[in-house]
Amino acid sequence: MSTDILRFATAGSVDDGKSTLIGRLLFDSKSIFEDQLDAVERTSRTRGEEGANLALLTDGLRAEREQGITIDVAYRYFATPRRTFIIADTPGHIQYTRNMVTGASTSDLAIILVDARKGLQEQSRRHAFLATLLQVPHLVLAVNKMDLVDYSQERFEEIKQEFSAFATKLDVTDLAFIPLSALHGDNVVERSLNMPWYDGPSLLHHLENVHIASDRNLIDVRFPVQYVVRPNRADDPELHDYRGYAGQVAGGVLKPGDEVVHLPSGLSTRISRILTADGEVAEAFSPMSVTLLLEDDIDISRGDMICRPNNRPNVTQDVDAMICWMSESRRLTPGSKLVVKHTTRTAKVVVRDLLYRLDVNTLHREEDAADLSLNEIGRVNLRVTQPLFADEYKRNRLTGGFILIDEGTNATVGAGMIVRAE
Repeated sequence: MSTDILRFATAGSVDDGKSTLIGRLLFDSKSIFEDQLDAVERTSRTRGEEGANLALLTDGLRAEREQGITIDVAYRYFATPRRTFIIADTPGHIQYTRNMVTGASTSDLAIILVDARKGLQEQSRRHAFLATLLQVPHLVLAVNKMDLVDYSQERFEEIKQEFSAFATKLDVTDLAFIPLSALHGDNVVERSLNMPWYDGPSLLHHLENVHIASDRNLIDVRFPVQYVVRPNRADDPELHDYRGYAGQVAGGVLKPGDEVVHLPSGLSTRISRILTADGEVAEAFSPMSVTLLLEDDIDISRGDMICRPNNRPNVTQDVDAMICWMSESRRLTPGSKLVVKHTTRTAKVVVRDLLYRLDVNTLHREEDAADLSLNEIGRVNLRVTQPLFADEYKRNRLTGGFILIDEGTNATVGAGMIVRAE
């Protein structure tokens, strides 16, 4: 029995049925409790709706329930015998683009929902582009509300062709098309009898079987140090001189005996032991959280990096990156001073140049842009006060991504993806 975890995000335009789809997945896979279902049925009755409105299972915020829309990233968990799932239900409104970025940044797969009646909307294109910008490895275009177009194969093929043409402009590695009706459950968990012309899998079957193991970077060893463990127990000889380095493996495979190098010092040593909360292990890989014990005493602190001698990240203070700006109260302009948090390292940063702003709908570059405002995306050049140990985002999402923080308010104001680090 496999216990791997698939993280996926749902996105699309407003009222394309994202919350209903997730509710249907939870309901038909028997992943909700009776009291949850009772609460949903009560709320549905109060609103004069027949039966249970499954969208209410995910629209947890009261404001969302009253308006009938999703305005925040709602995370849901469910499991089948094959896999455990973490769902990020992201909003469809244009003003919540930043929430889509948040939900998709850690996802293995993105489901872009399209209303079969309306076809591709501006937000469908926007979310598909954002998913590829965030290097989400697998995309599913789910053509929903097929019941409202009489389960028409012709309509499904039209939308499929239109999206395929748009996808040629994007960096899409794996793309699947599934016609479904979230309201009636067609092709969500079980194959639909209403669409005999469709010979592909149901959505849940696809989610259970999509291959994600090879998406992880198991080549480039990256271990950002988060915490130095020093028990200093004088009464226990084994713990008296104990020094461990705790963190999450961001890439590659680590084993006892492996030669590693410490950055920024450049000193080499070997791994003596690898410990987890469940005891000692023979190897560690992304995204495991472990404590490394090394053979030599090296001065290592939070924010440092452990990697291979002949495979190191770029050590740089100059970074070219795509930024999604998330602040309502301030704009990003050349000369802006901010704080960057990259892996476990935090440093001050200045925006040296705004190279262009991107029109997400046309993919046109606006090279005369003066600033970035809320939800806008652009390419910037940054100068950092301390060297970052970084990879390009397309090579490693963990060591290629960062957030920008407003020093005055401590609020996260931007999310970045490194295009070039030299």
